[in-house]
Amino acid sequence: MDYRELSESDIIAILGERFREYRLNCQMTQKELAQHAGVSSKTLSAFESGKSCNITMQNFLSLLRGIGMLDRIEEVLPELPPSPYESERKTRKNGRTRHNSKEE
Repeated sequence: MDYRELSESDIIAILGERFREYRLNCQMTQKELAQHAGVSSKTLSAFESGKSCNITMQNFLSLLRGIGMLDRIEEVLPELPPSPYESERKTRKNGRTRHNSKEE
């Protein structure tokens, strides 16, 4: 699926549907998961049905924690290796020599 062609609302709706599959795979009801994650049943229901495109990041992370998937968040934005630009910038900054403007 090419997510670049979808709106943010469409992507959130797809995530909600997929999340529902994960919840069911964990054999949890919406009420059980909502209580476990500390969110309202209404929030969870709206997210899973695609009716809510304004789920907060905090609620989303709580729900991921509730189904045991929070550790997979690293797959969304994996840590990048050090940037060559950043390394060069640090080297130049630390290697600068301050010259006295007064000549003796």
